[in-house]
Amino acid sequence: MTEEKSKTRIAIFNGKSIRRKLVGDRWFFSVVDIVEALTDSSIPKRYWADLKTKLKEEGFEAYDKIVQLKLMAEDEKLRETDCADTEGIFRINQSIPSKKAESFKRWLARVGYERVHEIENPELAQERKRKVLEVAN
Repeated sequence: MTEEKSKTRIAIFNGKSIRRKLVGDRWFFSVVDIVEALTDSSIPKRYWADLKTKLKEEGFEAYDKIVQLKLMAEDEKLRETDCADTEGIFRINQSIPSKKAESFKRWLARVGYERVHEIENPELAQERKRKVLEVAN
């Protein structure tokens, strides 16, 4: 497994997988995964493309906030994926009309909080991983 592949992580929000990657000290999340989780859209890539246009009209500079990172795709290949850090994701979240938006904000804050504690105590990351594997089996 390459170093690039090993950095793709999965977080779960309401049963939906959200791909993420730690770059430096910041988490970047797959925007399409978040759009899918918040909208239940059958075509989240198209929803994101339309939303990008709307955000640009509102003054959101996607090129400043969105980065392309290689994340593991369903076919287990690394694919360039639109990603945003926590600040960018909060902004995108505000533009999606969804009843899930508020619970998503709390989830995102919890993910960040957990990461801080895992940095301070690596055993917590191992414990979280163990729990995820138990649920998967």
